[in-house]
Amino acid sequence: MPIPRSALTLGLAGLIPFVWGALTLLVPSLADFGLEVLGPRFVGPYVQLSYGTVILAFMSGVLWGFAARAGGARAATGYALSVIPALWAFFMVGGGPVSAGMNLIFGFLGLLILDAQFARWGLAPDWWMRLRLLLTAVVVACLSVGVFL
Repeated sequence: MPIPRSALTLGLAGLIPFVWGALTLLVPSLADFGLEVLGPRFVGPYVQLSYGTVILAFMSGVLWGFAARAGGARAATGYALSVIPALWAFFMVGGGPVSAGMNLIFGFLGLLILDAQFARWGLAPDWWMRLRLLLTAVVVACLSVGVFL
């Protein structure tokens, strides 16, 4: 089953803050433009870190929704696992842009593992992992610019 066009389009649109943050680190003129027009919160690692934190919390909600499709012990396990990305973001994102960026990378890679488990349990749509692999690859690449540049 192909990824539904709306899910793919919105998923790709959700990458814009990550890509923009990476571009403002790589292209000084874009950083200057962003600082003048958008302000310092919306350039470099700052936009990536704040948005990445929000997205990990959002994805906890998505996993909670998958858990709601299960029953019994599997549902309880799913609910417990679903809160991990939000708690990870809350406790691990801070302490400077490099460590926060690295912790977000670990958070998104851990989220991918959780996505795979929910898919194995049959709680996610058939196309879910194809979408999540694509989005996670771009997110990790963009965050890596801020961490390793």
